[in-house]
Amino acid sequence: MKSFGQKPWMLPQPVLIIGTYDKEGRANAMNAAWGGTWDMHEIMISLGSHATTDNLKENDSLTVAFATTETLVASDFVGIVSARNDAEKMDKTGWTSEKAPNVDAPVFTAFPMTMECRVKQKIDESESGYYLVAEVVNVLCNEQYLSDDGKPDVERMKIITYDPIHLSYIQLGKTVGKAFADGKKLK
Repeated sequence: MKSFGQKPWMLPQPVLIIGTYDKEGRANAMNAAWGGTWDMHEIMISLGSHATTDNLKENDSLTVAFATTETLVASDFVGIVSARNDAEKMDKTGWTSEKAPNVDAPVFTAFPMTMECRVKQKIDESESGYYLVAEVVNVLCNEQYLSDDGKPDVERMKIITYDPIHLSYIQLGKTVGKAFADGKKLK
């Protein structure tokens, strides 16, 4: 086996689009890849110092959407351009937003699934950022992305993941097995 040393190569990495409102009530979005499930009703996201973290000082609400092949270009854009430096950032994405039903944050309608969240905790907060623990208040899913059982269909969404090794995005593929079931064959 070839050794690569210390690398944060946790695979797959989600491409999360974090939605917040600024002081004037304007929607903002950023791209974050270092996040995941924290607990049964919580997620964790590693955040640097951004306009989003400025917004979260004023308002403890946020939305978290999952980038897709259809939103890839604009999703990458909101990760490389800061609202601190470009007042037209959100206009350039072409995204529309509406207020989330349960939290004071924007839902970007271009995304198939969005989590409505509230800040629960900021860990190791410093000038350079922090680890955000957020409570998931609700999950919204556009009905066209529901499967026959009425639940979100990940395959239909065409969600992308971030490849930190090659600095690229990869679309998730097809279902290949059943969790908590296929392993029973070895009992």
